[in-house]
Amino acid sequence: MGSSPAPFSDIGKKARDLLSKDYNFDHKFTLTLPSATGLGLTATGFKKDQIFNGDINSVYKGENTIVDVKVDTYSNVSTKVTLIDILPSTKAALSFRIPDHKSGKLDVQYLHHHAAIDSSIGLNPTPLLELSAAIGSKDLSLGGEVGFDTASSSFIKYNAGIGLNRPDFSAALLLTDKGQALKASYVHAVNPFTSVAAEMTHRFSTYENSFTIGSSHAVDPFTVVKTRLSDGGKVAMLCQREWRPKSLVTFSAEYDTKTTNATPKLGLAVALKP
Repeated sequence: MGSSPAPFSDIGKKARDLLSKDYNFDHKFTLTLPSATGLGLTATGFKKDQIFNGDINSVYKGENTIVDVKVDTYSNVSTKVTLIDILPSTKAALSFRIPDHKSGKLDVQYLHHHAAIDSSIGLNPTPLLELSAAIGSKDLSLGGEVGFDTASSSFIKYNAGIGLNRPDFSAALLLTDKGQALKASYVHAVNPFTSVAAEMTHRFSTYENSFTIGSSHAVDPFTVVKTRLSDGGKVAMLCQREWRPKSLVTFSAEYDTKTTNATPKLGLAVALKP
């Protein structure tokens, strides 16, 4: 539904993506092998410090069904089965991890012309209940989310926000951390090649303010350079190159200007898709 509002989790997403997406200060390698039969395979390796982790993920996409199975280096098996249009405009997903018998979860999403509703319930005796909703349109949406832990009979989260999306800019205002913080974000497309973004957070309990600003610039159709600066003195940059169709190499770096004798953080991510 092109006129439907995005889910509540997407409010402020454009600014978050510009400021944080694809930044990686470790070593990551991803190989994706698509298939014309609907069965795809993805292998991922991730090295952080001196520890190497990896997983193999297979995804089968049918007409109304998606089956996602992932196995990691610790022999944990994660499975997610998604059913699309089981009811009009409704999508349901059942997920669980083996051997964690308490990890089962059921997610249901409903999209209406003027509403987007997401719900989640844990499949165990003391489930975690989550509900989020957004109303409006693709240009202007207002929503909120709550999470309730039946084990402790307490709310673990309740947030609210409003988002405005236009072709050349996007703005969002979010009340987060159980009403303890107010977050404002803005992203603006200066021209077809360059965008800038800013995010500011105010905490009511401590009266502290923090901010992050960043930019993204397309050097050419295959190369993107991003920069980021936070009030904490951390400066970061990213350079991503599509060296063949859908295959990316990304170099990231971050330096903390307020730390004496700080060593820059460097990261490299390679994603291959034949």
